[in-house]
Amino acid sequence: MYRFLLTPRWIALNLLVILLIPVMIKLGFWQYHRYEGKVERNDRLSANRDHAPVPLTDLFAVDRDLPSADQWRQATATGVYDTTHEVLVRQRTNDNVIGFYVVTPLVLPDNTALLVNRGWVRSTDDAAARPDVPPAPSGQVTVVVRARPTETYKRSGIHDRDGLPAGQVMRIESAKLGERMPGYRLYGGYGQLVDETPKPAKQATLLGTPDPEDIGLNLAYAVQWWLFVVGMLFMWYKIVRREAAELEAELATLDAENAGDTGDAAAAEPKAETAPVAQGT
Repeated sequence: MYRFLLTPRWIALNLLVILLIPVMIKLGFWQYHRYEGKVERNDRLSANRDHAPVPLTDLFAVDRDLPSADQWRQATATGVYDTTHEVLVRQRTNDNVIGFYVVTPLVLPDNTALLVNRGWVRSTDDAAARPDVPPAPSGQVTVVVRARPTETYKRSGIHDRDGLPAGQVMRIESAKLGERMPGYRLYGGYGQLVDETPKPAKQATLLGTPDPEDIGLNLAYAVQWWLFVVGMLFMWYKIVRREAAELEAELATLDAENAGDTGDAAAAEPKAETAPVAQGT
């Protein structure tokens, strides 16, 4: 009855179903892992943003990226800004407005330095022109920063670009920026400025902590992909059963027609005449 499954049309359909099932299952797990990642980031953000500031070296280390568990925690340090190696990070938005992050190394007494994101400034009409950047405080300054990991391409998705204006970069990548800043050892990651003492007369727009990410969509997408698998198998089963039922009905009709033809032929066949029996005289 089900030999029709071995016909070319059905073989193609069966192969398509077999190929789609693992793809859909994998897409469901991909969305589920994204959901788990967002849950972890939201929990870490909620747990770390209210911690009291700790000394810089409790979170950061030279030539080592910031551990994930320490993201968004606050650290404090005292040093002097090195404005000669200040860089502007391109194409950063604030309230949907394009601008720059202002990143300035803070050099500590032990000749180590931390990249400090001092905030955001609006770009000018000419992307190659230097925007109006509030100067960093001169002399000794004490900062409170939020710990952030270095921005690699894999982590941020931001490509490097050649031919940028002097003093502009695409990412806050401590290892690469450290190559441009000889004379001191650079901590991995960077600090997002929260407060500084003494306060400057004018300051770049400070960045806040992000809102928790929406996690519902990714979980819904995961369940949706898995439901697609169930739905596709159900539809495949229904189509197979319908095809089998139609074939069974056709065979029954043919059997009935064959039986009818046989009966008609039998009825139409002439009966042999019986010869009369001769009677003796």
